[in-house]
Amino acid sequence: MLDLFNLAGRTALVTGANTGLGQGIAIALAQAGADIVAAGRSPADETAAQVRALGRSFLDVRADLSTTAPVSDVVDAAVALNGRLDIVVNNAGIIRRADSLDVEEADWDAVIDTNLKSVFFLSQAAARHMAQHGGGKIVNIASLLSFQGGIRVPAYAASKSAVAGLTRALANEWAAQGINVNAIAPGYFDTNNTAALRADPVREPAILARIPAGRWGQPGDLAGAAVFLASRASDYVHGIVLPVDGGWLAR
Repeated sequence: MLDLFNLAGRTALVTGANTGLGQGIAIALAQAGADIVAAGRSPADETAAQVRALGRSFLDVRADLSTTAPVSDVVDAAVALNGRLDIVVNNAGIIRRADSLDVEEADWDAVIDTNLKSVFFLSQAAARHMAQHGGGKIVNIASLLSFQGGIRVPAYAASKSAVAGLTRALANEWAAQGINVNAIAPGYFDTNNTAALRADPVREPAILARIPAGRWGQPGDLAGAAVFLASRASDYVHGIVLPVDGGWLAR
């Protein structure tokens, strides 16, 4: 049974793996046996050290995924590491907070381009390779706001709702080619993106009071879900959006 979760010999591309959720996912995949390619704007030195300490290969690719320009190069670099690309985790994302009456077009476009447009075109480029080499696993990082509206984050909510729909759409088209497309919807996690919320003396205790688990999530809490969706254990799982939220949606 445990062999179903073994990722030895697999190559995994994780975007935004320099910190936070992406870092936690990259380390989890490496613990399960995968070699890691990280793609993002910032160096992933800490992630690299932890992955290499596990005896896995690590490649750090500089890429600004606020545009689709680097997508082909990122996938080519990932394939070049071991001659194959088995897993893609679309984690890179941004959030811009403002009252909806005050949102500017540039901020709206930045969020949609990073959180949605680049996710599609990176998935497309990876799937073209996977379809020719027996399949693969694509894991998108959605959000609780794939199910809810949130407050003061209209572009983020729109992008993450779209990620959930995109996940289902791609699963429908690519399942027959051996490509599993699924998503994880993290709840409230202790990351850079939630620093403003955790510092808010009103919203932070209100959020914490609603989480049945009684705490904010830590990046390592995504490890099991990420390894499951990246492994053979999920071979008949297509198009799901799996909440990892401490019970938030059940409340």
